[in-house]
Amino acid sequence: MSSVELIGEEIVRGVVKSEWIDANEHMNVAYYILAFDLAIHALWEKFGITKDHTSASNSSTFAVESHVTWQRELRFDEPYVITTQLLAYDEKRIHQFMRMYHAENLFLAATSEWLSLHVNLCARKVSPWPDFILDQISAFAAYQDEWDWPSEAGKQIKISTPIYTGLTR
Repeated sequence: MSSVELIGEEIVRGVVKSEWIDANEHMNVAYYILAFDLAIHALWEKFGITKDHTSASNSSTFAVESHVTWQRELRFDEPYVITTQLLAYDEKRIHQFMRMYHAENLFLAATSEWLSLHVNLCARKVSPWPDFILDQISAFAAYQDEWDWPSEAGKQIKISTPIYTGLTR
């Protein structure tokens, strides 16, 4: 398989740990999600959503929807890099798309699309981003038009010609 050019802004690098390996001798699905979650936290740091900010403002983010696609397996001790691309944001929400690549062979291993909300932790309700965070998100988005909309974004899970479906359509 051919390698690809990294798309998105590099946000985090890591190595597949031994405890992340499953019975199939590759990275278990749960750890892909963990790696993507760690990348989101690295992005939040860029925006100023730090532990100190969360404590001082009693605000944070909650993930409300995500979708992962697995493209090629990663195995023990293989290096990966995760990039992120901002797809949309508004005064309370952010929609982002991440790609996990093998860091040496540069093949796409997985993708993850997330929608997160800014939340007031006292009220446990969605609330507007603080101005300084909204400014950081805006600055981050300013140069992202160079990347196309990801083909994996917005995918629906379905079998095109099922033998059985429990739903009447």
